[in-house]
Amino acid sequence: MVKIKRVYDNPTASDGIRVLVDRLWPRGVSKSRAAVSLWLKEIAPTGSLRIWFGHRPERWNTFRSRYQKELQEPERKVALEHLRALSRRGTISLIYAAKDTRHNSAVVLAGMLRRG
Repeated sequence: MVKIKRVYDNPTASDGIRVLVDRLWPRGVSKSRAAVSLWLKEIAPTGSLRIWFGHRPERWNTFRSRYQKELQEPERKVALEHLRALSRRGTISLIYAAKDTRHNSAVVLAGMLRRG
């Protein structure tokens, strides 16, 4: 099972393995409060794509397409396969910091993992 959760929400036992999927550490969150098991920086969108997107909903479809293309790059593909393997063993929660809960990279990743 793949869940998506903001880093600012309280961790719960049902989160399973908590994987931070952002390139940058979230502001104002200590490592103990984040309670992440793994930080996969390399799976995050490139800085240029992230800045271009700027969490503007009107750019969502283009962002999603570009990010999915980035995920085919060798280093990111390995990280994606690692997430797939973890999700086959049990529940994982993709942890992100964005305010927008519908338009962020964790949503794209979760969709890809759920589709197999």
